[in-house]
Amino acid sequence: MDRLSRSLRDLLKLVEDLNGRGIAVEFVKQNLAFTGDDSASSKLMLSIMGAAPEFERSMILERQREGIAIAKAKGNVFKGRVRALTQEQEQELRKRASAGENKSALAREFGLTRASVYNYLSY
Repeated sequence: MDRLSRSLRDLLKLVEDLNGRGIAVEFVKQNLAFTGDDSASSKLMLSIMGAAPEFERSMILERQREGIAIAKAKGNVFKGRVRALTQEQEQELRKRASAGENKSALAREFGLTRASVYNYLSY
């Protein structure tokens, strides 16, 4: 259930939309099924079970914000992940890719994944 939606509102809307199209939604792990003509207690269970992942996600984000604030207070500027390539390497990668070199070969040479190569090329 928590993989389907991180927000209770989205979960309820999604289940209602699927039911409106004649699709029954079943959560095997929780042993719950929703067909559209559900009882009030079924809707309550869906709301309660859907609220837990939303609460958990908000707690994770709150702890993350606290950690960033603590790091900034200590003088550690929170900038996210360190880039894998220097600016010179990025320029060389772009130059060689625009010259038609194979992206997979460039990825191996620079120690990147192909997806990272494409990310660098999209900047």
